[in-house]
Order: sequence, then structure tokens, then C-alpha cells
Amino acid sequence: MSSGPLLKDSARVAPPPSSGAATRPRRKRLSLRQRRMGAFYAFTGPWVLGFMALTAYPLGYALWLSFTNSDGLSNRSRFVGLANYKEVFSDPDTMASLGRTALFTGITVPLSILAGLILAVLVNQPIRARGLFRTLLYLPAVVPPVGAALTFKLIFDRDSGAANGLLDLLGINGIAWLTDPYARWVLIVLTMWGVGNVMIISLAGLQDIPKELLDAARIDGANSFQSFTRITLPLLSPVIFFQVVTGIIASLQSFAPLLIALNPTPAGVTSVPQSNYFYMIDVFAQFFANGRYGYASAMLWVLFPVIVFVTFLLFKLSKNAVFYSVEPESAKNKPRTLGDA
Repeated sequence: MSSGPLLKDSARVAPPPSSGAATRPRRKRLSLRQRRMGAFYAFTGPWVLGFMALTAYPLGYALWLSFTNSDGLSNRSRFVGLANYKEVFSDPDTMASLGRTALFTGITVPLSILAGLILAVLVNQPIRARGLFRTLLYLPAVVPPVGAALTFKLIFDRDSGAANGLLDLLGINGIAWLTDPYARWVLIVLTMWGVGNVMIISLAGLQDIPKELLDAARIDGANSFQSFTRITLPLLSPVIFFQVVTGIIASLQSFAPLLIALNPTPAGVTSVPQSNYFYMIDVFAQFFANGRYGYASAMLWVLFPVIVFVTFLLFKLSKNAVFYSVEPESAKNKPRTLGDA
């Protein structure tokens, strides 16, 4: 029996696979730039969403409120234009609260920076148990501002405070610390309580100064005071400038005085001593005690350009007072990185 036809038939039934059969398409490989862009958006995306929802939208809404007479409760608010802003600048109480805030800033910021620098110089010396002293001096700065303010309220209470208890032991009559004219000084002491933050930053700046410069000055006959004023302070000027800028911004937004008032509630805003009735306290009162959301929003938007102007002025005045060990990079000498085209 011949097998030739059978082989032909089998060949017809099962033809060999052609070269054009379906194959898996090759996946396009992403370039290094595309991978970096994807990682960038993956990491920054959550922050951008949070910024839009929790910062940009509230700011925009507050800006819109500042042009209305909204009370925050009803929908019957109407557009009043610049009336709220005109009232801010014409209200003597608001301007007085801004002046008290500026005075408080002018007292506490230099004192905090000076005290922090002195403590940093002391704990930078080669003394025994230096780490323990650093820890003890920094611990008060770890206490939350609310807890520190309420603690000071208890300490300086007129009837049962520890401060008056100590005065009683010395035969001195108790003092109403939380009323004028003593309330301002209690607030200043409260602010100085957290000077450990300034100390840590100043200490980091001191340790970054090359010891070779101080040794060379000592060999040339400079004493400790001359070395500190001619070498340490100029090299520490960027750190001091940073503390001045951040300290002024934080002090202009100070809200801690309300917490050492007799009653830290919207109804108790009027019990805040006059010397501690700062700008943010007035904003709080307009928001929650008076229900003037539009006017209070305008007050906040007035404070914003004030802070921007003060910061801009500080940067302008610092050109001849702040010395950087490394010059800022320019477009010509900027080093190239792996991601540069």
C-alpha cells in the first residue's frame, strides 16, 4: 500500500505555520526622562491635591467672603465691594490691635534671637554633660503652644497660681498677673519659654563654622570677643536672618494671648487684657463673637500683604548685612545633573 497520497493529504490538512502568525507586540520602553516625570507626578500628586483642597480653595473662599457682608450662617450675603477693607483701615480699634502686635513683635523677636544665641554659645562649649544641658534647654520648646499657654495661665492665676504662692512666702501681696499692666510681661515670658527652637538652629550654625578660621584668628592675636564679632557673627548671619524672618512672620500671627485670657472662648474675648488684644485676637472676635465673616476675612487679607511687605523689606535690607560662605548659583556655573537634557 503506497503512503505517498496519505502524506500529501496530511500535508494539506496541517500546513506549516506561516511567518505572519499573531505575535505579542513589544512594549515600548519608557525613557529615563519619562520615568522621572512619572515618579515626580506620583510623589507630588497627593500634595498638590491636598494643597488645592486645604489651602487654595479656603484662601479663594476667604477672598470672596472679604467682599461680602456674610455672617457665616445664612446664605443672605450680598456683595459690598471694598467696604470691608475701607472699614479695616478706618477702624481705630483694628489699627490699635495691629500696633500692639507690631510692638510685641519688636520686643519678642530680638529677645528670642539674642537669648537663643547666648544659650547656643554656652552649650557649644566643651563642658561635662553638655548633651544633658542641651536636652533640658530644648524640652520646653517641645511642649505644644496650647499646653504651654494653659500652664502659664495656671501658674499666674491670681488666687491659686504658683507665682502668687511664692510671693506670699516672701510676704508680698498677690498680683493679678493676667490683667493690665502685667499681662504683657506674662506673654513675653511665655514667648521666651520656647526659645529652645532658636537655640537649636543657632547651635547648628555655630557648629558649621570652620574651626580653622577661629584657630587662625587666635594665632593672629584675636581675643574671644574679637573672634566672635569678626568671624562667628558674620558667618552666622544667614542663620540669624532666617530666624528674624520666620520669627516676625510667626509673631505677627500670634494667637497665644487668647489662651492665657480669663476665658478662652468666643464669649470671653472681651476679657482679654487690652495690652494683649492683638490683631489675630480681633480677627477671632469678629469671626466668632460678632459673626462678621466678611469683615474678618478682609482683616486677614490685609495682614497678608503686610507680612509680604515686611519680608520683602527684610530681604532688601539684608544685602549688606548677611554674608554667605557660598555664592548663589548662576545660570552659567550651575552644575549639570543626570536629568538635564
